[in-house]
Amino acid sequence: MNKYISVLKKSSVFFNISDKEIEVLIGCMQPVVRRYKKGEYIFLHGDSTKNITILLEGSIHIQKDDYWGNRSIINIIEAGDMFAESYALSENSIMLNDAVAVENCTVAFFDTKHMLTSCASSCSFHNKIIQNLFVALAGKNIKLVQKLGHISRRSTREKLISYLSDQAQISHSGSFTIPFNRQQLADFLSVDRSAMSNELCKMRDEGLLTFHKNSFTLLINN
Repeated sequence: MNKYISVLKKSSVFFNISDKEIEVLIGCMQPVVRRYKKGEYIFLHGDSTKNITILLEGSIHIQKDDYWGNRSIINIIEAGDMFAESYALSENSIMLNDAVAVENCTVAFFDTKHMLTSCASSCSFHNKIIQNLFVALAGKNIKLVQKLGHISRRSTREKLISYLSDQAQISHSGSFTIPFNRQQLADFLSVDRSAMSNELCKMRDEGLLTFHKNSFTLLINN
């Protein structure tokens, strides 16, 4: 587990905690590490958990399929990201979404009680974990609001413009790469893939952007 300290330091949960302190916390909390192959489910709709999970390697999609098999991607989890914490922190909550590996993954499961309860020595850096957890939850709520801003737009074009504009601002550049292929982007924005692809081609032909696979460049029409 100690070989993943550099990844854990990227997590907002371990913000401002030193390598040595993280090493001590690992010994204190004794997280369980599990590996998943691409396509395997970490959690399924209806599951429950008492663990706060952090992705150590790979990539995970939080997604939901309706009765007819239509998929919506709720969030993408990268190495260092925390997930399923809302369910772990809520008594008797069952999961409303699936968590599936989109590539081979390594996941750390931290027992919620151990994470929220200071150890016998009442180490100050354990208290930092608790503070960081609340900050991380606030950050995830902000991201959810951002997504709602995209999918609440009326048309496919408006959704694309909203999402791609945000990505350009995050990248501080008109050229950027998104973490989705075409189908995944359509699922994320809750639109039909064919309609979205047609709209992207129209926007390209109108000189609003260029793209290749998941790389985009936004253009300003003069």
